Order: sequence, then structure tokens, then C-alpha cells
Amino acid sequence: MDKSIKISPLYYPLWLLLKGLSVLPLSVLYLLSDFLYFIVYYVVGYRKKVVVSNLRNAFPEKNDAEIHQITKGFYKQFMDVVVETLKLRSMDAAEMDRRICFQNQELLDNFVQQGKTVITMGSHSANWEWVLSAGAVQFSFPAFGIYKPLNNPFFEAFMLKTRSQLGARLIKMKDTLRDFAANRNQPRVVAMLSDQTPLKSEITFWTTFLHQDTPFYEGAEKLANRFGCPVLFLDVKRTSRGHYTLTFELISDGSPQDINTPGQQSITETFAQKLESSIRQNPADYLWTHKRWKHKRPAAN
Repeated sequence: MDKSIKISPLYYPLWLLLKGLSVLPLSVLYLLSDFLYFIVYYVVGYRKKVVVSNLRNAFPEKNDAEIHQITKGFYKQFMDVVVETLKLRSMDAAEMDRRICFQNQELLDNFVQQGKTVITMGSHSANWEWVLSAGAVQFSFPAFGIYKPLNNPFFEAFMLKTRSQLGARLIKMKDTLRDFAANRNQPRVVAMLSDQTPLKSEITFWTTFLHQDTPFYEGAEKLANRFGCPVLFLDVKRTSRGHYTLTFELISDGSPQDINTPGQQSITETFAQKLESSIRQNPADYLWTHKRWKHKRPAAN
């Protein structure tokens, strides 16, 4: 038990259990994943109605058999993400390096070499939990990630330790603006999961996404506009079990000409379009358990 972690002693056995499981090889943990899939999908049916509803609305052109196939594929990969996240707690840099391949990394490197903070806009696709740690291992510059703290103090402490143990640095969402202002000239990459659903009171942007009116956070766009940060889309593809390819695509170079050109498509809109294209290629690898479309777009005045 790490003495720097402040949790109730009642949680110590659970901490040691999770740490012990994380030491097991992924080949063994995938057996646990297969078991969890059976329990979660067939026995518990965890959020199955939400998943099926989301898929039917997102892919109205697909028949019931296709939706059923995607649903099963989603639960299988979701349980893999669970055990892979657990494995991250004890994974070393060499294993992470073997399992993650960055493509088109020169796009990121060129901006950082110019002394810029680069924002990457990612999503809950494939294994989003390995992305930041992979960057911390493979990049020659700091890799930061914006995160929203968990409500449970035990899992908050465990996930902070897990996410940072390979050198990734974390910024609380509420501290993002302050951090960018203080470190505007630091050459680095800052990763954001930009597909989360805003609180109803915080919605400022709507678009059509997967056939549905969908709100998105504009945080990345506002930071890019204010601090002149280049913005890259990060596409994550599962190539085989436990192996991923991460590809960068340019959204904005951060220049005033790119940001302020009249008629230029917004950063948030471009992200939404690139994300939809990625999801359509591998629909089972996206996170479908959340009520992504719970808010309704206000009627135009």
C-alpha cells in the first residue's frame, strides 16, 4: 500500500486485491474478461436497454441482427477495457511500448518542437485509458491529461495512481484554464476526452451526430482560441486484443488565420465529424452505456 495515498484503512484489502490482480499477465486477465462478459451481458444485462437504444438511434440503417452483433461485440471489448485498465496499475513501460503504436506522430512532434502546447481531442473509443500513459512512455515531452475526479474516494485514489504510474501528468477539469494560463509556453501535449455530455446548464454547442441532435463541450476550442494551441484529433483503433494504433489528424494549427477565418468550420464541429467517421468504422469499440442523448435541443426562436 502506497503511504502517500490517503484512503480509509477499510479499503486496504480491496486496494491490495486490485494491485495483486493487476500483476497477472494479460493472457490470464482476458480469461477474467471473458467471465465478466458472460455475467455482465447474459446474467446482469448491465445497461443493455441503453446500449441497444443508442445503437438503434445511431444506426437506423442496420437491422436487428446487426445491432445484436454490435451489442455483443461492445460488451466483449468493454470488459477487455476493464481488465486492461486494471493491468495498467502494474504495467511497465516496455509492455506499453509493445502494445501501442502511434502513427503520424510527426504531426504532433513538429508543433511541440515549435514550443507549443498541443491539444488532442480524443473519445471513449477502444481503450481510452492507455492513451495518455502510452504518450508518457513514447513521447520526448510531457504528456498531460484533463480528468474529472471520481466521487468515490477509493476509486479516485486508485485511478490517479494507475493513470500516473508511467509518468502521465493529470490536470483536474476545474483547474484547466488556470493551468493553461500558467503554462502557455510549455512545449507539451494535453489530452482531452471531448465526447462527454455537458451538463444541461453548460451546453453552448449543438450539432447533428450519428443522426441525432447532440451537445458537445467546447472546452478544447475555447482553449485553442485563447492560447493559440494547435488541435489534433486522436483516432484509436484496436488492431488485435490488447494492441492499438493511435493516429493523429489535424483539426487546427492554432494560428490566428486558421482560427479566425470567416466561414471556417469550428474545431468542435470538425471533431464531431471525425469522431462519427471513426465510430462508423468500428461501432462495437465505442462506449455505448451512457445516456449520451438525454438532453433535447431547444426549439429555434
